[in-house]
Amino acid sequence: RMTGALRKEGYDVNHKRVYRLMKDLDLRSVIRKKRRFFGKQPSVVYPNLLARQFKAEAPNQKWVTDITYLPFQNQFLYLSAIQDLYNNEIVAYHISERNDLKLVLDTLDKAKRKRNVTGSMTHSDQGFQYTSRSYNRRIEQWGMVGSHSRKGNCLDNACIESFFSHLKTEKLYMDKYTSMDELHQAIGQYITFYNSERFQKKLGYLSPIEYREKMD
Repeated sequence: RMTGALRKEGYDVNHKRVYRLMKDLDLRSVIRKKRRFFGKQPSVVYPNLLARQFKAEAPNQKWVTDITYLPFQNQFLYLSAIQDLYNNEIVAYHISERNDLKLVLDTLDKAKRKRNVTGSMTHSDQGFQYTSRSYNRRIEQWGMVGSHSRKGNCLDNACIESFFSHLKTEKLYMDKYTSMDELHQAIGQYITFYNSERFQKKLGYLSPIEYREKMD
């Protein structure tokens, strides 16, 4: 990533030199931690149609979604997000003080207001929200296709897990927030940065939105 960033700024360097200089300057990347998976008894479970095929040929073809917790003072907030695997763009997100069904339904509603969801596959783990009859009834009414990870297997939803890890290590763990408004603002700022500016190697060193606009 450092080599790619330097090349975008016009510096013709290779990764070996960057590695040596970073070692000399004692510069290290932030180490990201994986979170544990906690399952619940499902009521509606779809086959794992995504099957770790994390590439999509067109926007809105494959979506992944999940929830992560955000420690704040003596409590937790919960962030729900939907990611488009075509370019890894965060299509919609919602923050709540409650990890409940409303959280994921509100996120889904936001995504539908922005995109054509008909025919879209939406993939999640087997959390109780995503296996609830209300959630699955809604995606079926909208003409979407449901897909679930295998129980207890977080690698089946690795892309959205990776995004949450980047958010926490590159933004939330770097600062202290004194109010919920500050935390909400920081998340919004990072998602805007992630979509618009944060380049990705597999996108040809373009940001998600740059890649989508280039391919249109």
